[in-house]
Amino acid sequence: MLDWVTDPQIWIGFFTLVALEIVLGIDNIIFISILAGKLPPEQRDRARVLGLAAALISRLLLLLGLSWVVRLTEPLFAVLGYEISGRDLILLLGGLFLLAKSVTEISHSMDAPAGGDGKKAAATSFASVIVQIMVLDIVFSLDSVITAVGMVDELGVMIAAVVAAVLVMLFASGPISRFVDRHPSIKMLALAFLVLIGVVLIAEGLGQHIPKGYIYFAMAFSVIVELLNIRMRGKHAKQAEPEEATPKMK
Repeated sequence: MLDWVTDPQIWIGFFTLVALEIVLGIDNIIFISILAGKLPPEQRDRARVLGLAAALISRLLLLLGLSWVVRLTEPLFAVLGYEISGRDLILLLGGLFLLAKSVTEISHSMDAPAGGDGKKAAATSFASVIVQIMVLDIVFSLDSVITAVGMVDELGVMIAAVVAAVLVMLFASGPISRFVDRHPSIKMLALAFLVLIGVVLIAEGLGQHIPKGYIYFAMAFSVIVELLNIRMRGKHAKQAEPEEATPKMK
């Protein structure tokens, strides 16, 4: 019964899958962080927790319905000689939704609109944020579950890895969200990432496979460059403060 405890292959598969689930969940954290940032400060933590809880539930339900997930790759119909499956439809619709949402958020950030008019607007915003998070969770979860099925044969290992990854994401989402809120340039970069991910989902839905490693490398490189820019701006700001204070002392 407990042979899996001493089986190194099980543990290697578990930790590898946890790492991959966390990497695949980065886009989910970014999306949740940006949407939660639109809410009043007292509601943001609750929105992040509910969003990641929805991600966990959707992934577990998909894992428990593995036979249904496998059937999603079967063609449903053909358009211009190209066969469309259920998975393709989900990726296409999810990519279009993410693309439209990201472009809209970029437009709103550029225009910097005034806030809403009270608690009613905040409550409506909270409900819409949760709905949007749940819609995208299904798309992100599908990618995550397909990866899990391809890597590990044991359902229990898949479930344990998904739960562990979501718990790590839960602890990381708060600091990431606060960092994004403090740095508008990081938020704009994150929205650009979501546009990129939306395009990748659409391409995947049309049968054009794009290796995720290239996407994540480009994202990581862009983040490192922007972090260096933030640090440089901070050093310049500190150097400018004494220069501004000097005339006042004379």
